[in-house]
Amino acid sequence: MTTVPNNSQPTAGQREDGQPIVELHGVGKLYGNIRALRGIDLTVTPGKVTCVLGDNGAGKSTLIKVVSGLHRHDEGEYLIDGKAVHLDSPREALDRGIGTVYQDLAVVPLMPVWRNFFLGSEMTRQRWPVRRLDIERMKKIADEELCAMGIELNDLDQPIGTLSGGQRQCVAIARAVYFGARVLILDEPTAALGVKQSGVVLKYIAAARDRGLGVIFITHNPHHAYMVGDRFTVLRLGALELDADRSEVSLEELTNHMAGGAELAALKHELAQVRGVETEELPEASELSAPLPQLEKGSHA
Repeated sequence: MTTVPNNSQPTAGQREDGQPIVELHGVGKLYGNIRALRGIDLTVTPGKVTCVLGDNGAGKSTLIKVVSGLHRHDEGEYLIDGKAVHLDSPREALDRGIGTVYQDLAVVPLMPVWRNFFLGSEMTRQRWPVRRLDIERMKKIADEELCAMGIELNDLDQPIGTLSGGQRQCVAIARAVYFGARVLILDEPTAALGVKQSGVVLKYIAAARDRGLGVIFITHNPHHAYMVGDRFTVLRLGALELDADRSEVSLEELTNHMAGGAELAALKHELAQVRGVETEELPEASELSAPLPQLEKGSHA
């Protein structure tokens, strides 16, 4: 157990000039002969939500692993605060202010909320060999941090497993913010939730943004993304399908790109010849007006 300083001002040290905290330029990732990512550009700015969308196998998980320090990138540049980096571990990423909340949340269901908040970084008092958990201090800080995010729980001693899925996500978000995250990566936080609980999580994503954090929101749901997103990146087969600001793309266009609208538009004439296939609702190629990146930009393929 380690003694953790009171870091209740997680936004301290954020870039005040409005410049990006995290930037990817032409980033690629290889696993042997398999190219999982190619030519990926991504920008994360304080107080903005960058939504990364894509179907299964699009490369979202690989992108998370690169940004969070779990895997090194093989191509392109990864910049933090304008300086090129090659991260070796998630701990190194967190030390630089990049925190990740994974879908499984890494919580112990039978432990109380406050204990999960400090799991692995417990505060202690007195000196070795008689150090003890500083329970009162941890409870106080957990309560303050949860309230600062707008999360009100009646009992911090209740097992975290008794909370709803949305509440557990929100506790994990508040925990990452407290431990110094300037960039918060959220891995499909609404994937297993119902409509109401998804709304709760989206509310706290917006709260994190309003506190000045840069948020990377990984999702396959364009409607959820459009509710809170400021910039949208759609991946397809490890490459950029779409990279656009909110002002450049509508929800309909975002949904079309997410659903493979470009391919469907190209095949619309052929599909119209197939019996039983309705093509009236499919987009025309000219309707997909959101800016498309050059797939070979920054790629070493």
